[in-house]
Amino acid sequence: MQKRIPLLLFFCSCLFFLSAQPSEKDNVGGALLINITYAYQIPAGDLVNRFGSSGAIGGGVEYMTGKHNIILGVESFYFFGNTVKEDVLIGLRGSDNQIIGNNRTFAQVQLREGGFYLGGSIGKLFPLSASNRRSGIRLTVGAGFMQHKIRVLDDTRSVIQIDDIYVKGYDRLSNGLALNQFIGYQYLSKNRRVNLTIGFEFTQAFTESRRDFDFQMMRKDDRKRTDLLNGIKIGWTLPFYIGEDPDTKFY
Repeated sequence: MQKRIPLLLFFCSCLFFLSAQPSEKDNVGGALLINITYAYQIPAGDLVNRFGSSGAIGGGVEYMTGKHNIILGVESFYFFGNTVKEDVLIGLRGSDNQIIGNNRTFAQVQLREGGFYLGGSIGKLFPLSASNRRSGIRLTVGAGFMQHKIRVLDDTRSVIQIDDIYVKGYDRLSNGLALNQFIGYQYLSKNRRVNLTIGFEFTQAFTESRRDFDFQMMRKDDRKRTDLLNGIKIGWTLPFYIGEDPDTKFY
């Protein structure tokens, strides 16, 4: 993941450069908004017993109406973290807390968090100034699907008990219906040089295990879960304003 961060920053820089190209027109009319986002999230509910804090990289496409600033869109984000509180491999560990691989040496197995959210949203922008009606308090609510699991990483493939299909008995894959809310500030400059969003995001997911058997529990995990993610999110926006003269249309 560390190798992906520089690529993400480069991509965001390219989008920012594109959005900074000058235009003679104001930010009026209907707008198609392409968003790239990053969030820092803190778990709550049942999720806090499984994972620690996480990062989330996401994006989405929205349409904002020209007159009332109504926002309709679809969005997704992938979240990831290094802190896993449930040791699903405890049954494979010896007295020294190590796992012996196929070559009779200590295996280097790591547990990581991985998951995603995908959904639709509706909201509204409330301008704070008559001089720029495309900047102000942004409120959105949405619904969709969230999934998460424990990623069991054995890069050397030295532990046969977690190889191939067997890992499904350890990863605790869970998913279900999710709700999402955002409140924050959105700024779309009139000269289109700066377009960004910052605020607080809240996600509530009603999930359950999708695996038929959990090797640590020695049965199917049939518990109902309420998984919560709360965090701060920042985003870069590339706007395309609709209904302009083709000769001056913004790209």
